[in-house]
Amino acid sequence: MTRGIFVAGNESALFSAVGVEAVKRVERFAAAVISRDGTEAETGNPREDTRRMALDWNSGSPISARALVLEAAGKLEHIDDAVLVCVPPAYRRSAEGLFPADIDRLIDDNLKSWYFLVRELLGVFRARKAGTLALALLETGGQKNGSPDLIGPAVASAFRAFAHNVLLSAAGAPYAAMGFSCSEPGGENAFAAYIFKILDEGKKNSGKWHKYGKLFGR
Repeated sequence: MTRGIFVAGNESALFSAVGVEAVKRVERFAAAVISRDGTEAETGNPREDTRRMALDWNSGSPISARALVLEAAGKLEHIDDAVLVCVPPAYRRSAEGLFPADIDRLIDDNLKSWYFLVRELLGVFRARKAGTLALALLETGGQKNGSPDLIGPAVASAFRAFAHNVLLSAAGAPYAAMGFSCSEPGGENAFAAYIFKILDEGKKNSGKWHKYGKLFGR
């Protein structure tokens, strides 16, 4: 039986690196990205991987989240591993220069999206009594050239808190859930390889938060 790998999240170097690791294990994988309009883009892989089945996703919509999971499961036959990649978008403006429409969109795309998508994925995993959810966070926020990032750190904190609670709720569930974090931009390829190394080890790592980096070991 072919392993079904689904990847969703911010288009970024880490997202691309996760895709590279996926195609080391399967012929094709399904993927959906969050729009980065209005934010500082992370550098991704300029080559579109023909082994990626790109799926449409309106990340701020619960209906779209359900349709996305059903489409991914249909194209893959089943989802064995779902890797959600959070690379918080940078929004560098002064506080008085915030645009309300941008804030609404960024919250919808980068906060609500995870709740909607995780809800649908875990529902599928519970019904199937199998599946692994990986929640991966690359923390890149802070100041740049004296300009504060007003969105990235908030998104990272919210994602981390949500992920920790998802891990707690997975205790005794028929599926596995794991958390991953890295605060060293530039090491995306190694971080992605580490994520899949842990996934390949199976359900024994369920409920654990895995920190990747020099301070925590690899």
